Amino acid sequence: MSSSITRRVAAVIAAGALTFGATACGDGKNEEISKQAQDQKGYVGGDGTVEELPAAKRDKPVTLSGKLLDGTDWNVEQARGKVVVLNVWGAWCGPCQAEMPHLQKAWQSYEKSGKNVVFMGIDQRDSNAVASSALKKWGVTYPSLANDDGANLQGLQRKVSATPTTLVLDAQGRIAARVSGATTETTVRNMVDKVLAEKA
Repeated sequence: MSSSITRRVAAVIAAGALTFGATACGDGKNEEISKQAQDQKGYVGGDGTVEELPAAKRDKPVTLSGKLLDGTDWNVEQARGKVVVLNVWGAWCGPCQAEMPHLQKAWQSYEKSGKNVVFMGIDQRDSNAVASSALKKWGVTYPSLANDDGANLQGLQRKVSATPTTLVLDAQGRIAARVSGATTETTVRNMVDKVLAEKA
């Protein structure tokens, strides 16, 4: 095969790979969200692996603060004494879109039961307008921290290496469980219920 043909074949393969990557991280229903998906660099998706830590092996409490999408200040210390579910997400991330209905159902279940459980999203790479629009479209009613270029991940003890990632904090604010990749309502509730049971 001549070098010119080889170069053309390589170019076609590269273009196809870029198209596939953009499709995997966007839903095609919102042009602005799709454009952001195409602009992303370094997207890393997890495989849904679940890690649970017994109380004796948990690290110190995490630090996390920032502004919600509505501009309100929030600090994870406000939720001490409660089990906290943190979900790292982006409107450009296909697996995030797939898991959002599951997270919402889990949140609604705990909200109705009155249990001491807090859900908080941690948006990455979106403008506030895009993030708010995505949450409204997906029917998500729990709050989310606005994108701050990854600064809000620094206090999470290197437990976020993929998007999405879901962390469950115990009443002391320590990481008790993690899902690296998309999760389900059943998985989230199983993790949360185990941590809630520790307080009994």
